[in-house]
Formats: sequence, structure tokens, C-alpha cells
Amino acid sequence: MRAQSIPEWLLPPSQGFRADDLDRLPGLPPHTELIDGSLILVSPQSILHSLVIDLLVAGLRAEAPEGHRVRREISVVLDERQRPEPDAIVVRHAPGVEGSGTAYPAEAVVLAIEVVSPESERRDRERKPQLYAKAGIEHFWRVELKEGRPVVYVYELDEATEAYGLTGIHHERLKLGLPFPVDIDLTAVGDM
Repeated sequence: MRAQSIPEWLLPPSQGFRADDLDRLPGLPPHTELIDGSLILVSPQSILHSLVIDLLVAGLRAEAPEGHRVRREISVVLDERQRPEPDAIVVRHAPGVEGSGTAYPAEAVVLAIEVVSPESERRDRERKPQLYAKAGIEHFWRVELKEGRPVVYVYELDEATEAYGLTGIHHERLKLGLPFPVDIDLTAVGDM
């Protein structure tokens, strides 16, 4: 049996990977993230995970004020060693990025959303919120899937501590005034 060659992108440079490497590495799997200079290969989503993202994206798009866009599964450059891919984001319209860009700059992001998966629990619950807060992203939602339904944990940035504070836990209805008025029936995921 012949040994298979290792893809070039699997071998990190001595200083770790950089955010722009994600655009240059040939054969990189889709949805690869960069956390602390290391490539994170993401496992396939469950159907429920995808449906919850669809529900939140549709609800946010229906309510987003002028000048804001809702995107799913697009990476965000937080700094040169951090380029995670949230499940969904709300961004201020960024004309220079929209056409040909592959990532949004952190300063364009108003809200980052992570739907927790079994393989990414620690990253989605701990590391990514730390990184988003440090980058100055004002709002963060963590979505847990419990008994086939989403539960949304809503956080707001405390700029003095560069950390998020929990502002609410939403089980059946997500009704908020920030970052803009939103009213999403979380039970509707069962009807999708």
C-alpha cells in the first residue's frame, strides 16, 4: 500500500497560520476556521443545527434596519491569528467587502451567533465569545439545542472588561430591543 502525501495546508508555519492564509491555501476544506493561529476543520452540521440557523437568519433579515445585512457562515477577521466563522452575523453594510470579499472585518460586525454543536461545545461556549468580545463585537448570541428546540442566550459587551454579560435566556420567543427590535418565534423551528 502506497503512503498518501499530506496536503501542504496541514503543515503549519512556525508562527502559525494567519487570517489571509485561509484565502490562499489550496484544497482547504469548506468552513475551515482559524483560532489562535491553528486551522479548525468543522464537522458536518446536523439538520436541526441548519434549521435553527435558517430560522434566526430569516427572522433577523425581516427586522434588520437599513444599512445592516444578515449573513450565514461567513468568516470574520478578528486579528491576524483569529478568523472564526460564526453560524450567522449581522453586519453594517460594507460595500468594499460585499462583492468579492471572503470575510468581514470585526469592526463591521454588530452581532455574532454560534449554534453549539457537540464537536464545538468548548469553542462555541468559551473561546469564540472571548475572541468576539476582545474584538469589540457588541452583541453575541449562543444557541443551545435542547430537546429539539433552540434556547438562545443573549449577551452584550461590557467595554470596560472586554467581556460579555448575559442579558437574557429565551426559550420559546426571542423578543429583544438590541441590537435592533427582533421578535422570533423559536418554536417555529419544528414547522420548518
